[in-house]
Amino acid sequence: MKEALFYEKLKDNKIKCNLCNQKCIISENARGICGVRENIEGKLYTLVYGKIIANNIDPIEKKPLFHFYPGTVSYSIATVGCNFRCLHCQNYTISQYPRLYKDIPGENFTPNDIIKEARASGCKSISYTYTEPTIFLEFAYDCMVLAHREGIKNVFVSNGYMSEESLRFMASYLDAINVDLKGDDDFYKKICGARLEPVMKNIKLLKELGIWTEVTTLIIPELNDSEEFLRNIARFLVSIDPSIPWHVTQFYPTYQLLDKKRTPVETLKKAREIGFQEGLKYVYTGNIPGEGGENTYCPNCKNLVIERFGFFINKISIKESRCLKCGTLIDGKGLP
Repeated sequence: MKEALFYEKLKDNKIKCNLCNQKCIISENARGICGVRENIEGKLYTLVYGKIIANNIDPIEKKPLFHFYPGTVSYSIATVGCNFRCLHCQNYTISQYPRLYKDIPGENFTPNDIIKEARASGCKSISYTYTEPTIFLEFAYDCMVLAHREGIKNVFVSNGYMSEESLRFMASYLDAINVDLKGDDDFYKKICGARLEPVMKNIKLLKELGIWTEVTTLIIPELNDSEEFLRNIARFLVSIDPSIPWHVTQFYPTYQLLDKKRTPVETLKKAREIGFQEGLKYVYTGNIPGEGGENTYCPNCKNLVIERFGFFINKISIKESRCLKCGTLIDGKGLP
């Protein structure tokens, strides 16, 4: 165990956790919503420091990040726990583990171990992913500092629910993030156990802080697939920056949403069209490889500049971050 960051002591040995926007009030010997931060004798401890439950080498496109060092691989890690309780979580066996069991599983790693593994694997970045990485921020931050010393980039795959305090704390070491923008406020309350507004505020703040940001919306039939909702998301992103890539991805029945059908391909194509209509430069369909919605086109001349199939790149027609046909700048970081 390690003493946690971002908490304040209250009366009667209670604690307020300020790591994320859940703002849990935690009684002695209890844990927060994430299940991995515990009040022990009036101090808050993280139970997952260095307790890695998953570590893999992934294409950066799997995060998904399409405009951040395309074609590279990322050393990807996670602990158990999450500050959301999404009914459709595809990684629920690790994200919701602390809700079901008292123990905290995982293999012990130090930050140096993570950097060593990433470097040995030829990874350009380390991704903190699979569950919400904010809940293991103490360990992630220590890794992030060392990673930058070694020239390795840091990536969060996140629900975007971290507190402003914790986001600003790690901003100097966070190079890129993909944020899930899941639904309207009713969706967040019913499906995730959270609220929409903090996520929207954080997307704005991420851009202000200069962190490369991409956004994903998993489209679930009858829950967040209305044209009104999709247009609202697109307009919101355009109001921040039209160059934010938006990934609209296919849902498949999992966990506690087994009664919903897989998202029709036509729905995803329509969402992509809506994104372009509202002024976004880059909109992608996900989980339907081969449909063409994974490719990057020049926003000016519409030339195909990055051809993809699934998470893999077949062709890149960019030089010095510009379209080879018309010279238009293609937004991103680490582009050829």
